[in-house]
Amino acid sequence: MREKVRVIKLVFYPLGMATLIAFFAILITFPSVQFRQIDIAAFELLGGNSFVDGLSLLGDQWVIMTISVSLIVYLWIHRKNYRGMLFVFLTAGVGNVLNQLLKRIYDRERPDFPHGLESFSFPSGHAMVGLLYLFTVAYFMAEHIASKSGKWLVWGVAAALALGVGLSRVAGGEHYFSDVLAGWCAGYSWFIAIAVWYETRERLYRKQMHNE
Repeated sequence: MREKVRVIKLVFYPLGMATLIAFFAILITFPSVQFRQIDIAAFELLGGNSFVDGLSLLGDQWVIMTISVSLIVYLWIHRKNYRGMLFVFLTAGVGNVLNQLLKRIYDRERPDFPHGLESFSFPSGHAMVGLLYLFTVAYFMAEHIASKSGKWLVWGVAAALALGVGLSRVAGGEHYFSDVLAGWCAGYSWFIAIAVWYETRERLYRKQMHNE
């Protein structure tokens, strides 16, 4: 636990602050000509890539809900980890609500494409909530892995999948790259906020148990 807390403080906490700042920077600059050029270049690079586009499935609502509920049930039945259950609810569940709220606040129209989605574009839900549930699964998986290399492998796979899910929305033409980038930043910042709460509560609980 101490080693994990140390790594989180040294690496993940500062990165969470950086992504929060980056989100607001994107929010201010995405209507600019320069960011529009980046969006166009990203679509020209990825648009029509069927493999990347197929990764969008991992960010669909039913997949996120199925995996999140399964993780909650596992934490309940096998570990009696009620704070962990709340962790999952706050990341995947409340994170999805936050994404929908942000979309309604900024109501950016989606790119012109034939799928006919009616929701707004900024930030990407697949990028934001996809990262949240994948990182949450990785968080609890890594707790059961003893080796550092195994832990980093789990986090590396989760990060690669989160990147792929986000980029799939550019490949399929459903989002601008700026939507995806903002989704990653918002999702990671929210994940770190919940992780800070969870780690703090775990330390207090262990300290209390030790004193008793």
